[in-house]
Amino acid sequence: MRFVLRLLLMFSVALAFGFGLSWYALTDGRYFGVLQSGPWTAWPDAGSPAPNPYTRAHVVRVGHLPLGQAEGLQFTATTDSAGEPLTRACTYRIEGTTPVATFWTLVAVDPQGRNLARPGAQLALRSGDIVRPEDGSIRVHVGTRLMPGNWLELQGDGPFSLVLTLYDTVASSGFGASVEALPAIVREGCR
Repeated sequence: MRFVLRLLLMFSVALAFGFGLSWYALTDGRYFGVLQSGPWTAWPDAGSPAPNPYTRAHVVRVGHLPLGQAEGLQFTATTDSAGEPLTRACTYRIEGTTPVATFWTLVAVDPQGRNLARPGAQLALRSGDIVRPEDGSIRVHVGTRLMPGNWLELQGDGPFSLVLTLYDTVASSGFGASVEALPAIVREGCR
């Protein structure tokens, strides 16, 4: 009888450990095919014809239609550069450079993937619509309160994510750009 109880205990520990590691790999993915630069993460194999098993499972889990490898790359940030979760109670400044891309968009979404733009406002900030300094870097303010300059206006309360989509980019292809060139997300203040 003791043998059967030990066998059941070992079996349940093995199942819990296996399912726990699988959940971690699909949620975080840091060690399983994810590109990470500061707070930004991307699954570069998501649009390939034969993605690795972890990428395939992640795409099925989130239920989004990924861009093809030749179309672009999508980065998501759920924390600022200091590691604090993004919340609509705070305002943020996104500054720095982006990898070389023909076009990019920046959008804020809630945990269910719904756009958080205020009704009547732009749904996304586009690379062609922002004012840049002479060095070509970007400086964008994100929040629910009016900010000077380039501003992505949000509505509501609670956590959110920023999604930076680079279209027709050479990032992660090995031809002239690197993902280290992603902008920082700096918390400016909270209400």
